[in-house]
Amino acid sequence: MNTNTTTRQRILTGDRPTGRLHLGHYVGSLQDRVALQYDYDTFIIVADVQALTTNFDRPEALAHDVRQVTLDNLAVGMDPDACTILVQSLVPAIAELTVLYSMLVTVNALRHNPTIKTEAIQRGYKDLTYGFLGYPVSQAADITFCRAHLVPVGDDQMPHIELTRKIVRRFNDLYPLPGSGEPVFPVPAGRVGRVGRLVGLDGQAKMSKSLDNCIYLDDTPAEVARKVRQAVTDPARIHASDPGHPAVCTVFAYHQAVNEEFVPELEAACRAGCIGCVACKDRLARVINALLAPMHERRASYLAHPAGIDEVLAEGTRRARAEGEETMRRVRQAMRIDYFSLDERAEPSVLAFLNAPAFAHSFVP
Repeated sequence: MNTNTTTRQRILTGDRPTGRLHLGHYVGSLQDRVALQYDYDTFIIVADVQALTTNFDRPEALAHDVRQVTLDNLAVGMDPDACTILVQSLVPAIAELTVLYSMLVTVNALRHNPTIKTEAIQRGYKDLTYGFLGYPVSQAADITFCRAHLVPVGDDQMPHIELTRKIVRRFNDLYPLPGSGEPVFPVPAGRVGRVGRLVGLDGQAKMSKSLDNCIYLDDTPAEVARKVRQAVTDPARIHASDPGHPAVCTVFAYHQAVNEEFVPELEAACRAGCIGCVACKDRLARVINALLAPMHERRASYLAHPAGIDEVLAEGTRRARAEGEETMRRVRQAMRIDYFSLDERAEPSVLAFLNAPAFAHSFVP
């Protein structure tokens, strides 16, 4: 793992392990994080605790899904020697920060978060659990435990990023570092990929695992071809020679996402009725399969040595824990809650604190 990070800013991004990652994840975030990993000190979080906000009744699936999401990241081109891939629940600082940040956020602010409202409606939730409602607070802890500067996300996650920025500003205003007065955290910026979101194959909503309208990154060439053939196109086109309307065509949106150089030619041909939907879909399937082919090769290499996936996670999580400990040292110092050290080497100072008159008298009525 590359630890020469002194001159680079830091990225935090990641995924909830709720199943396989798909093409929407790739164009919305994954391709951006792959491109940036050598320019930034990059942390990729596998957010298993946040997966429980919607899958709390199926925790047994996490062991598989954590490795699946890690494998997907490695397959798209994340380099474990250049980035830090970690398991959220194994970094205590994230849980600590979540609790501390919850003191700075109102329930009304969480209830009005548009991403939370939309997902609650999609899932039919009427009574929200504390964990589901507080998801954005947990995400703020994810971003700040390593003091990240930049967060590549899909556009639907930008409300969470804005809440994180508010929390960070509030924390920094309340708790500057003693002596220097410097802030504990940088105020992180969100970064949306070139394609903010990708519509699902049904053309009705964004590509989503829960809606079963996805092309997955591990789909075989035959599966990709079959799914693309079923994708919704311009409903007004009956014959191949009919003039098309690319703005309402799901397949055209996919070309924009993964076949950008062909888009001007395709748009002109579609509007003129010079290319039929079948030919357009066939070309798209070939482009997607060419995109996925190197991912399949990397995936096969890791699957041939599956213990390597756990090694990547273990090494990354160890580094993340160390960064989290440093962050919490600064946080406790800034909040004046660094009462004493539990390190055995510091025991005399602990005893001195416990025996101090101010401490003893605090318990006298």
